[in-house]
Amino acid sequence: MIRSQFNHLKLPEASDNFQLVAGVDEVGRGALFGPVVSAAVILSDWAEADLINAGLADSKQLTPSQRELLAKQIKILATDYQIGIASVQEIDRLNILQASLLSMRRAILRLSPYPDFCLIDGNQRVRGLPMPHQTLVKGDQQSAAIAAASILAKVWRDALIVRLAAKYPGYDLATNKGYGTAKHKLGLKQLGVSRQHRLSFSPCKAITIT
Repeated sequence: MIRSQFNHLKLPEASDNFQLVAGVDEVGRGALFGPVVSAAVILSDWAEADLINAGLADSKQLTPSQRELLAKQIKILATDYQIGIASVQEIDRLNILQASLLSMRRAILRLSPYPDFCLIDGNQRVRGLPMPHQTLVKGDQQSAAIAAASILAKVWRDALIVRLAAKYPGYDLATNKGYGTAKHKLGLKQLGVSRQHRLSFSPCKAITIT
């Protein structure tokens, strides 16, 4: 299995008992602006090998240009990949953890074919799945499929926030991608919150919608 070349840790043995294994990861949990976004990716062994040789890694360890290039390769090589989102309104209504799990479930249920098994980054199980799954803490450092999912989710969400930056100027969104940088917080103080800000998050609370 090429997986052993991706990390120094052993993946859950359960994943070896299934032919189609999906890796699932999310991005944007800590942002003040925009949806939380998840990706689910099914990779064959040969696709994993090709992507690892191309430099596949946890998205946080890659530059934007590296992520963009790998995202294109993942889309070509994956058996299937899908994106799932939970909106700002869902985040504020459900809380960020439940919204993140909702976005993961949406991504998984859009896969075709359905995976036989899912590896979920983190330590929270996803309710309502028709297939078995297992959580994997720091999974984006251990599973090639989860790493691929982290890249697709990051690239997709970053592109969305850059598009929204043109609609909501003054928050430096193209640079901070919705996270709470000093310039973003200054924009909040000067402009108030927009309809894409998470009102349940500090420092967005108690600021009137513009």
